[in-house]
Amino acid sequence: MTDLSSYGIGGGTPSGEKKPHKFRIRYNAPVTLTFAFASLAVLGLGYVTNGWTTENLFSVYRSKFSFFWIIRLFGHTLGHANMSHFFSNMTLFLLLGPVLEEKYGSKNLLEMIGISAVIASIFQMIFFSNTMLLGASGIVFMMIILTSAVNMKEGGIPLSMILVILIYLGSEIWDAFTVKDSISHLTHILGGICGAVFGFLYAKDPKLKDGMSA
Repeated sequence: MTDLSSYGIGGGTPSGEKKPHKFRIRYNAPVTLTFAFASLAVLGLGYVTNGWTTENLFSVYRSKFSFFWIIRLFGHTLGHANMSHFFSNMTLFLLLGPVLEEKYGSKNLLEMIGISAVIASIFQMIFFSNTMLLGASGIVFMMIILTSAVNMKEGGIPLSMILVILIYLGSEIWDAFTVKDSISHLTHILGGICGAVFGFLYAKDPKLKDGMSA
């Protein structure tokens, strides 16, 4: 009797067919996930140190130049006042981050986060010398506008992007002049402007796209 298994009939795996992969969790967006985990660790550290690390390392405010001053330029985006503040930022951050990281590359997204953080820090120290700034909301607003620019092509602006800018940035500009609260509306506006600028730059210059790295 002929052994039909050699022809892929009956028992065994058919010739050329790949075995199904076992279920596993992938670290699919390294910059996004690392940022989120780091923010959670910073929040926990703040509770342990009774707020010392949050104030001295992960909040930005006008102060004398020092090593801590440099850390705060970037580190304030990792700091959050409490769990509610953390969750409100990380929900959108984790939703938008992987999409942008796949589109623009991990290295480029990290650069955009760094640039947005420094710009927000400089404006905070110049115009709001008596207050501290912390949290990733400015980065989240940058991501919101940048996500709406994903399909932007040279010579054309997506209508969806225009509407997102009007809705998100328009409401922030309105609130900045009409609402008195502890929210830094300027940071949101600056983040949105950064997102729009990044979107235009990447749509305009093909070399930036060619240099993307995952």
